[in-house]
This record gives sequence, C-alpha cells and structure tokens, in this order.
Amino acid sequence: MDFFFDHLVWFFTKPEKAILPLKQKGIHVVKGGRHESWGTYNTLTYFGLSYIEFLGIENLSIAEKHSENRLITQIVEQLAKESREGPAKVAIRTNQIEELAVKLKAEGLTVYGPLTGERVRDDGHVIRWSLLFPEHKEKKVSLPFFIEWEKSDEQRYSEIDDQGLIGSHILGQPKLESVGFVVNNLDETLETWKKLFGLKQGEEYLDTEINARCRIVKLNGTNLLFCTPIGDGPAAKVIKEKGETPFLVNLTDMNQSHFFEMLDGYWRFQ
Repeated sequence: MDFFFDHLVWFFTKPEKAILPLKQKGIHVVKGGRHESWGTYNTLTYFGLSYIEFLGIENLSIAEKHSENRLITQIVEQLAKESREGPAKVAIRTNQIEELAVKLKAEGLTVYGPLTGERVRDDGHVIRWSLLFPEHKEKKVSLPFFIEWEKSDEQRYSEIDDQGLIGSHILGQPKLESVGFVVNNLDETLETWKKLFGLKQGEEYLDTEINARCRIVKLNGTNLLFCTPIGDGPAAKVIKEKGETPFLVNLTDMNQSHFFEMLDGYWRFQ
C-alpha cells in the first residue's frame, strides 16, 4: 500500500490573515474556498502537490454537528473552545482508502469513514475527496488522517499549475522537505507508525535548534520528523503548552538559513 504526504492542516481563526505574514517571508498563499457542509474555509500554500492548509471556522453551528469528521471535531475544540491556533494534523494520501479502513480496523483502531468531502472554490469549481480518521481507543499516539482525491495526482497537479499555484513563491522553488511533530515518547510513537503504516525510518540525531532527539520517517513527497524534547527549548515549550502535535515546517531550497516562530508554529528555512 503506497502512501504520499498530502498536506498539513494549520488551524487559524482567520485563514485570510495568514496570507500577508507569509507573503512577507516570500511564500505565496491563496484563498482556497469553503467547505459548506462542514462550516469551514481555508487558504492554501503549495509546494508541488504537498501543501499547507490554513483552516478556519466560518459557521460554528454547522461545524459542531460533524462528530464523524474528526478534523472538524478537533478544530471546534481547539479554535472555538480553546482559541488555540497552529499546526494541528497531517493528511496522508492513498489510492486505497477502503482497503486501508479494513486494515486499520483489523489492527484494533477506531476508524471514522471513509467520509466524502468537497470544497467550493471562489470560481465555483467543486473539488471532491474521501477522508479516513483512525484513532487509538486509548489515544496513546496521535495519528494522521488519510485522504483519497477524486482526481489523479497528474490531473490535480495540472489544475494547480494552471491556476498559478505552483512556482509562484518569491523565493523561487522551495520544497516542503518535512513536517515536524513533537511527541512524548519517540520510540513508542515510531514503533506504532512502523507497525500500522510500514514507513521506513532514518537514523536518530540531535536537533540542537529545537533541543530534541529526532528521527525522520520517510514519506513520498514530504517526510515526517518526530522529535522528543531533551531539555528546555522550542520542542519542550510546544509539548508543555499544546501536547503532542505537528509544530515545525522545514522548507529547503530557500537560499537562506532562518529558524523562527510565526502564526503559532515554527519554521525553518534552509
């Protein structure tokens, strides 16, 4: 079963307000559209088919009705109740979402979906997909959700390219090299991911910039980086304030080296 990185979901109260700060850093961000049946809307920044989605609540009363869509449940909890913005969840792309649901259920996970979804772009075009949300009953390790698009990767890339969303960054052609997660137990988390998804891991190393033990999990398109704090620093700050969560965006081919905090998350340009 093949897996590809699809996107990082970044909860933001007003997604349109992410556009200017990122533009000032040389990153191109556009309005995405509305998920009318979920009560949410977004802005997007693309790095090839890998992208970051800044997701906000447009209609809380609609959003509160979607207990099966665990992403909407989470954004209602974090934004509407806690006012907590920042990186929140990673979506992994598959072309076998029905088979994956069966496999994960057999592993003893609670599985929500597949659920159908759609987004209406500003030009009226409707984009459709299916989602799958696996969860541990004890919620001991935070897991990704999965997406299968109605159209092929080739069709989607062509459409995104035609819209001018690829290669429009002021800084050139940056690559979304990896998305970093902070976790309490690096070894336990990686063992769970390996068992469920069979993804290859890199060697452990010490990241002094965030003061954490880290290891790459290799994924087509964009890697995942898992880190456990070893002392005070950005990783420890995030896990203390937010718990286990994505927290770091690593962009390469930026023609600069810069580590900074922005929009309630951390960014590393290389």
